[in-house]
Amino acid sequence: MPTLEANDDSACLMLMECLFNGEYMASLATAEVCDVNAGLLSNGDLRVLPPVFKIYGQCRAFSGPITTLKVFEDNVLVRELLETRGEGRVLVIDGGGSMRCALVGGNLGQLAQNMGWAGIVVNGCIRDVDEINGCDIGVRALASHPQKSNKKGHGEKHVPIYIGGMMIREGEWLYADSDGILVSKAELSV
Repeated sequence: MPTLEANDDSACLMLMECLFNGEYMASLATAEVCDVNAGLLSNGDLRVLPPVFKIYGQCRAFSGPITTLKVFEDNVLVRELLETRGEGRVLVIDGGGSMRCALVGGNLGQLAQNMGWAGIVVNGCIRDVDEINGCDIGVRALASHPQKSNKKGHGEKHVPIYIGGMMIREGEWLYADSDGILVSKAELSV
């Protein structure tokens, strides 16, 4: 992080650019978001996903509007969605918590980065971890698994999904950092 001296405009501009580009977004912690939004937490407009997800990808902190997908051991629809312009959205995949195959691999991680997705959250597994860790996106998943998924095209796009007993809807907002993952009914002023 740049060192700031009194009246050092260039260092201040560099720090602001890093913050804007998400390099230091972790300084805007989900813990702080929870602290200042206690009312939203108590009424359910802001929810915390269970702390079961591992962190992958270069972006340790990311946020964006949610696009939902429900699949089981089949990633054809994952690719279909990631081939569309992400425009800063986060793909949240309910893979049924399956630990028998991966729903996202290195090629899909690169595709998500190239198409402008902010991140991917998988209630299931990923593979090609080293490749995904080289991608400039945020990825959360339960674990890694070397086996690829089926290719039948079964699943549902843009539907309410349940992860950890929590309903997540298309268009809600997701905020993730090293502390955890938040889902909000509306965009937060963070």
